[in-house]
Amino acid sequence: MKNVTNVGIGIDFGTTNSAAAVFDGQRVSLIQLETDSPIMPSATYIDADLQTITGQAAIDRYIEGNTGRTVELVPEVIGRATLAVGTADPSGQRPAETLSQAVYGESMIDTGLRGRLFRGTKRLLGNQSVRRLMVFDHPFRLVALITPILLRIRQELEDGGIEVSSACVGHPVNFEGRDVKRNEVALSRLGEAYGHAGIQNHRFYPEPIAAAVSFLHERPGASGDMILTVDFGGGTLDFCVLQRRSGNAFSVIATHGIALGGDRIDQRIFSRLLFPLLGKGERWRRRGTDRQEIETQFPFEDYEDLLLNWAVTYLLNQNRYTTPVLECISQGGEARLKFRRLRELIQQNYSYLAFQAIKDFKAELSFVDDAVLDIAEIDIEASLTRGEFEDVIDDSLVRVEQAVLEIIHRADIVPKNVDIVLRTGGSSLIPAIQHMLNKHFPQRVVDHDPFTSVATGLAIADYHDLRIE
Repeated sequence: MKNVTNVGIGIDFGTTNSAAAVFDGQRVSLIQLETDSPIMPSATYIDADLQTITGQAAIDRYIEGNTGRTVELVPEVIGRATLAVGTADPSGQRPAETLSQAVYGESMIDTGLRGRLFRGTKRLLGNQSVRRLMVFDHPFRLVALITPILLRIRQELEDGGIEVSSACVGHPVNFEGRDVKRNEVALSRLGEAYGHAGIQNHRFYPEPIAAAVSFLHERPGASGDMILTVDFGGGTLDFCVLQRRSGNAFSVIATHGIALGGDRIDQRIFSRLLFPLLGKGERWRRRGTDRQEIETQFPFEDYEDLLLNWAVTYLLNQNRYTTPVLECISQGGEARLKFRRLRELIQQNYSYLAFQAIKDFKAELSFVDDAVLDIAEIDIEASLTRGEFEDVIDDSLVRVEQAVLEIIHRADIVPKNVDIVLRTGGSSLIPAIQHMLNKHFPQRVVDHDPFTSVATGLAIADYHDLRIE
């Protein structure tokens, strides 16, 4: 496309990934945000010179900069104090002796850190208490951390000849957080970021409704007027119930959303499947101060949060974490292999790779009855049947079903009133989700473009200037 102005533009800035699309009245086109994909990780990397990289390149730079690097944290100097250590000469000829020393704060600085990676920043937008994050002694507002991603999307649109004078941009039904005003705060911050990215004329649109818009455009002849959208993405689970009137016109009956996404499920798989293979539950023997041998359970709980958040797993490569691991390796026994895996994961910064393997593993279980989680870099092969997988994530499945029943209640209808159930978002591909939906809405569940339905729907809504009624 070159110098195209009369198109609708849709931008789906997601917790995990982002996408963008344009609609010219006839055809929807996805924008290639990455070299080989229209899907771009919602990631921002800022180096020590405060230069910014976004998308997959940001993740690659982070991994490269922290592989094999030992982390050394030093206390942050917050000022200097001068103390008098002698008595001044009463005549004033000789000043009092003083001692100047640095005053250290509680926070620690990673002196070898090459850059900071920010991933899932969308989750923080509704939290009023989170205003700024420190990046190499510079306070960055949350808006400044997501603006580069939106700027990248705008530039990719313009590189394709699209004039970005306006856009329809998505948002979840409810942002994460407990603040009463979280949605208002998040939309204000997100709107400011779009403005800084040069997309001044933007219109917010709920993501599950956008997914329904793309379905109505794609299948205008689909029978049924009451439509339930289940949008289960990486960060949130969103719903809407629409009443179709004539053609593609509709009214919104109800919306609902909770902070449950595929990222949380991936973390659950990691903890249930990998933690026992990395040393959780094993014993730790070492010499005490009186040279007596002490044996306790290995303090795996100190490692868990950092293992489950791959963007900060590199912080485990400190002596206080690696020394106990090395001691457990040296004591031999059957647990030795487990702690070797943990050491390799920490030293080589394999946490991101492990989570990518989990995503592939989860996707495979959507199509087969059993699969193998294969992470050769840390010598892990773990088999799981689909039934066992569903047992691992059972608490999440319960929450999904409860949320489905809640949106039906809010719409003041019963399941049999629903004509079409749209299943979209990557996490909606989990077979247990389909089985649950089929139980409540037999023969009415339709799969719809799990990864780009929101972006395409936003573009269509922008072109037709669709409003929420």
